[in-house]
Amino acid sequence: MKSRNVDLRQQLDLFVNVLHCHSFPGITCRHGDIDIVIVRQNTEGEYSMLENESVPGVVESLKIITADNSMRLAEYAFKYAKENNRKKVTAIHKANIMKIADGLFLQCCKDAAKKYPEIEFNSMIVDNCCMQLVADPNQFDVMVTTNLYGSIVSNVICGMVGGAGLLSGRNYGDKYAVFEPGTRNTGSTIAGKNIANPTAMLNASADLLEHLKLNHHAHLIRQAINKTINEDKIHTPDLGGQATSIDVVQNIIKDLQLNTQTW
Repeated sequence: MKSRNVDLRQQLDLFVNVLHCHSFPGITCRHGDIDIVIVRQNTEGEYSMLENESVPGVVESLKIITADNSMRLAEYAFKYAKENNRKKVTAIHKANIMKIADGLFLQCCKDAAKKYPEIEFNSMIVDNCCMQLVADPNQFDVMVTTNLYGSIVSNVICGMVGGAGLLSGRNYGDKYAVFEPGTRNTGSTIAGKNIANPTAMLNASADLLEHLKLNHHAHLIRQAINKTINEDKIHTPDLGGQATSIDVVQNIIKDLQLNTQTW
């Protein structure tokens, strides 16, 4: 059975997922100054959905890596770094084991790096990357990675800044864009309990507004979110607080009303 979300990304050719991982001043974590952007391949790799049971009890799952998608992902990462005053791009891979598949991805990243000599480039094996993230996240700036490794790394970093309920993710293709919570967790175990953190979804709505060039509206929402989380400290249980989902939303609405009274 195909994942509907993966199928949507493939049908719309949403080849890149961008996740800006940053600390929140109002949330106490071990590392308080994280600022990392993950640029993740979004349509192939282990998420190609090509599996079959060749004989009973033996399943094959194909990992697809193409030069075309790897190159446009790498070029997107370097272009993003240049346009956003980022200084370094790190390619995350497992080419020491998957020498052909991840080797192709890594080579594409190296080729793209040659076009941007002003941006520092290095590479790191994914398991070492996870350890380095926890020990010293400040060594990373922009990370470019294949699909599965991007999922793993993004969940690690989201956990380091406060959990799955905070950050939003942006999916881009040449024609379409989709915005969603950054870790893509459904939260099915807490559905209907009024304790889910709505911040990630609200940040995704601000991303959508920015994409539509409604920057003022997006700014108002982000300002209200940041005040609620960092100043008023209206925190749901995942952040160690006791606020409900409705408490967070109502506080954000109150701040929006205060800042739009002259409209």
